[in-house]
Amino acid sequence: MTVSVGLVGYGLAGAVFHAPLITRVAGLTLAAVVSSDAAKVQRDYPGMRVEPSLERLLADETITSVVIATPNTTHVDFARQAILAGKHVVVDKPFTIHAAEADELIALAQQHHVLLSVYQSRRWDNDFLTIRHLLATHLLGEISTYEGHYDRFRPEVADRWRDQALPGSGMLYDLGSHLIDQALTLFGLPTTVRADVQALRPGAVVDDYFHLTLGYPRLNVILHSGIIVREPGPRFQIHGTKGSFIKYGLDSQEDALKAGQRPGAPGWGADNAADYGRVTLDVGGITINGTIPTLRGGYEGFYQSWAAAISDGQPVPVDPVDSRNVIRVIECALQSQAEQRTIPFTAGGAQ
Repeated sequence: MTVSVGLVGYGLAGAVFHAPLITRVAGLTLAAVVSSDAAKVQRDYPGMRVEPSLERLLADETITSVVIATPNTTHVDFARQAILAGKHVVVDKPFTIHAAEADELIALAQQHHVLLSVYQSRRWDNDFLTIRHLLATHLLGEISTYEGHYDRFRPEVADRWRDQALPGSGMLYDLGSHLIDQALTLFGLPTTVRADVQALRPGAVVDDYFHLTLGYPRLNVILHSGIIVREPGPRFQIHGTKGSFIKYGLDSQEDALKAGQRPGAPGWGADNAADYGRVTLDVGGITINGTIPTLRGGYEGFYQSWAAAISDGQPVPVDPVDSRNVIRVIECALQSQAEQRTIPFTAGGAQ
């Protein structure tokens, strides 16, 4: 069975992070794209059908799956329309602006017997796959501190919707969605949220810096992102009762996709050996230092699982309830910043 996919939006998300993967996964075919720039789409995919509106796409009964890769403010409305049209739906992160909206979409998909998932692609980063494997081995003992960073150097505010004063704009909804999703995947829901969320660049009207602490029993999870960081420190630091793991460098897939590479290219998802994580262990009072080779990443894994979910009844690649809980953490973080206090985490609604 081949799943016919309609892609809504052909900006950075659609052109770089969705179309190249959809077109390379067995069991999926990219049938049409909704875009106001047909020339751009057809330059990349000659002969591709381009529709001017979501309504035209949804009217096509041969398209069974729709991917929403449009600005954050449109996610709920577009996903709702697609679900009501009987389509299986992937929504790019962040899932929604408010957790209550996510609850609505989850319930609506269940009522209409369609699948719903959220594109949390960083679950397939090579470093995160390595960390999931490492923690499963309990090599570091009981974890007391987990720290994840997404730091970049963009000191000038860009002319793009993500930097405009719109609901869901700013770094917390953008990169924060990835860091929070990774943390919840590893450790589940926190008991408390403490946040420092700021706009630091001259002219910035939305947040471009955040520092979150998610509290757990005997564990602190620190999630940090800044956009005025010329020389980044470690990407991850994990400390446990038996040792520590330190990892520098970013997964290479984003840059590879921007450069026109595709899954299966030489070195796809691989890490530079110089960036392999280092582990320091205390074994019977003896300190042991070593390197842990990074597992190969693969964003295509999301769409391979999506194809299997539709065709074979397998679980969706990302449970939308997980992404709903990411939004709830963001809501608590914004409340923490506004009230300058630690917020007890209550998921509410779907969990």
